[in-house]
Amino acid sequence: MSDGLSPILIVEDRATDLDLTKRAFARRHLLNPVQEARDGEEALAYIRHWEAGEPPPVFILLDLKLPKISGLEVLRRIKEHPKFSSIPVIILTTSAEDHDVEEAYRLGCNSYIVKPVEFNKFIEVASHVEVYWCALNTSPR
Repeated sequence: MSDGLSPILIVEDRATDLDLTKRAFARRHLLNPVQEARDGEEALAYIRHWEAGEPPPVFILLDLKLPKISGLEVLRRIKEHPKFSSIPVIILTTSAEDHDVEEAYRLGCNSYIVKPVEFNKFIEVASHVEVYWCALNTSPR
C-alpha cells in the first residue's frame, strides 16, 4: 500500500486497455496503488479480501465484456453488498448499447463511459476519471 492510500481496482480483460489505463494514471503521477482483475471471477474475489480487512478501493473501473462472470453481474454483486455498495463503480467499456447503459445505471453504477478508440482520447478519459474520483470526489468512509 502506498502511503496508506486506498487502491483503485481495474477490472479489464484486454491487456492493451489495462496498460493504457495504467499509463494514463502514471502520467498523472497517481499515488494510489492499482489492483487488477482480468475477469469477473477475479473481481469478485476482491470482496473476500475486503471482508478480511484489506482496504476497499477508492473506486472500481469496470469493463462489461468480461470472461467467466459479466461486468453487469460483478456490478450487481458489489452494489448488493451491505458493506461495499458505496464504492463508486465507473463502467469503462466498448459498449454504447442503450440496454447496457440502462442496466448499468439500474444496478447502481456511478458513471458510464464508452472507451475511446483513439490512444490520446483514451489517455485523456482515464486521466479525467482519476482526477475526479481521487482528487475531487468526496466518498463516504
